[in-house]
Order: sequence, then structure tokens, then C-alpha cells
Amino acid sequence: MNGLNARAALNGEGFPRLGMAIAKKALRRAHERNRIRRLVRESFRAHQTRLPAVDLVIMCRAEVLNMTNTELFQQLEGLWLRLHKLYSGGSGQPE
Repeated sequence: MNGLNARAALNGEGFPRLGMAIAKKALRRAHERNRIRRLVRESFRAHQTRLPAVDLVIMCRAEVLNMTNTELFQQLEGLWLRLHKLYSGGSGQPE
């Protein structure tokens, strides 16, 4: 199940920045969208010191409603790992 999606682009700021595009079409109720935002921000804060200097936009699909918080955190862990591998080293260039 892959409910979260991300787009990343290098930035010149020297630190990662986070944005979210949580569509009403995917998650109709505000409390559902807010839950996802809270979890993404919490995970991002825990990992931002290890992330490359990129601008991130996190998007989600309706499948996230069926996922537990633990499953969402695991999916985010994988996302952060893929980002780190893609933009590895100090150069900030994709491999």
C-alpha cells in the first residue's frame, strides 16, 4: 500500500523544507487531512538534520485512511531513506 507520494527539488538554502498538498478530493474531512499533516511534520522534524537540502512536497491518496499511524511512519521512514540515497553526499547531486 503506497498512500504517500513526494516530489523533491534541490534548494540553495542549505536545509530541507517541507510542503504538503493534501487534496480535499482524496481526504474529504478536515480531521483526516490534519492527521496526515501532523504525522508528516512530526516525522520530518525527527529526520530533517539528516536530510539533504531539498524542497519537498508530500502528497497523499485516499489509501492513507486505511493505514495506521505506525504504517504511515514506516512509509515516511522509507521516503526519507530514499531521499538521502538519491541526494547522497555533500554535493547534493542525484547519483
